[in-house]
Amino acid sequence: MIRYYSTNRRLDGVAGLTPFKGLVSFRDALIQGQAPDEGLFMPDPIPALDLGDIRACKGAPYSSTAVLVAEAFLKDELPRETIRQVVEDSYNFDVPLERVYDRMFVMRLDRGPTASFKDFAARMMARLMSRLRDRGKRLNVLVATSGDTGSAVGEAFKGVEGIGVTILYPRNEVSGMQKKQLDTIGENVLALSVDGKFDDCQNLVKQAFSDSGLAQLNLTSANSINFGRIMPQSIYYVHAYAQLAGPGEEIVFSVPSGNFGNALGCEYARRMGLPVRMLVMPTNENDEFPNYLTTGTYEKVSPSRACLSNAMNVGHPSNLARFFDLYGGTVDRTGVVHAYPDIKEMRKRIFSVSVSDEETKKTIRRVWEQYRVLLEPHGAVGWRGLEHYLEACCGPIAEPCVCLETAHPAKFPDEIVELLRITPEVPQSMKDLEKRTGEAVELPADYGRLRAFLLDTLKGSD
Repeated sequence: MIRYYSTNRRLDGVAGLTPFKGLVSFRDALIQGQAPDEGLFMPDPIPALDLGDIRACKGAPYSSTAVLVAEAFLKDELPRETIRQVVEDSYNFDVPLERVYDRMFVMRLDRGPTASFKDFAARMMARLMSRLRDRGKRLNVLVATSGDTGSAVGEAFKGVEGIGVTILYPRNEVSGMQKKQLDTIGENVLALSVDGKFDDCQNLVKQAFSDSGLAQLNLTSANSINFGRIMPQSIYYVHAYAQLAGPGEEIVFSVPSGNFGNALGCEYARRMGLPVRMLVMPTNENDEFPNYLTTGTYEKVSPSRACLSNAMNVGHPSNLARFFDLYGGTVDRTGVVHAYPDIKEMRKRIFSVSVSDEETKKTIRRVWEQYRVLLEPHGAVGWRGLEHYLEACCGPIAEPCVCLETAHPAKFPDEIVELLRITPEVPQSMKDLEKRTGEAVELPADYGRLRAFLLDTLKGSD
């Protein structure tokens, strides 16, 4: 059976920290969100997928691949029929693989209800939590967002019985469209506009999770610190491989990276048996990870830098702790490295580069002019990162290369109009947004104020 351990389990002798050395079920990892020692839960063992089963998904709907991957993780905890129901309820939208040229593709993960790749993880997670929570206890999901996570989580959990959602976002670092989505979800979903950066929001959430005085609120996470977010994000890599790769081929994925949860899904898919030649992890000007791979020394970016690809404005990615652990190292939530991982092995498997805002803009223009493919800032970082990898490492390759487009261009209309003089077509999921009303609660980046608000506002029972 798969059990989940903490990334901080080896931190004996660290002041103020008691390592959690236990093992928990998927259900407990999902509901708790974060380990008691502020570490992140990791599966052991990582389940294996049969390559023949993966190839059998060629031409099949996305839900077939989703059942295959979800069963590998959940078969000991949920009946197959329940897993199938969760999958079919979660994924009722398209996952296009758009050929740009030769065997270069864009995988559009922007067709869900909030036009963001976060829909894939949030929708499955909400349905799993609904089935696995203790009846009578109210779960309170606390989530920090740099752009798209909050709206995807809010919409996924909206109206779900016995679960409330509180979303923290950096007031001046989300787009107007993202702010509108966050502020107007309503019902059991509350938005907090924080006077600070995403890293401030993330640290406030982590402080709340480690605060024993809030235990009665049954707090849990829907950020990618929760493994319930990572598992669904491994599915679309398997789906893309099944559709695009031939016998004996490997595949390259380029994943625009901020908090590293999306890229981690690819890392897990590879470790489950997917033939991934290289995981490309381009960042924006928050370049702590590419600098680490170059120098061998990790230094977080603090404060994080505000960039055009705002959902990636992360100076110390939470999921770096999981990457370090998978390669034999340990880094804590503050960015202190306690043991470095095997960097030679990481460099074999992972390529990372920082893409500036100027490069991002040029890429949007060039890809539109050359191929009539419309990218938004995050997808443009991913595409340029893929080009950097091909230029630096091997030149054109015959095997498929896939760049993830993580948000719909209509979420960034001002940038698209400025760069291309066209207005991106608004997807159906966003057409009614202007009719919605609602306001966020404004808070400073102060834990005392957040704590008081949570105690005054949230309930711990149905």
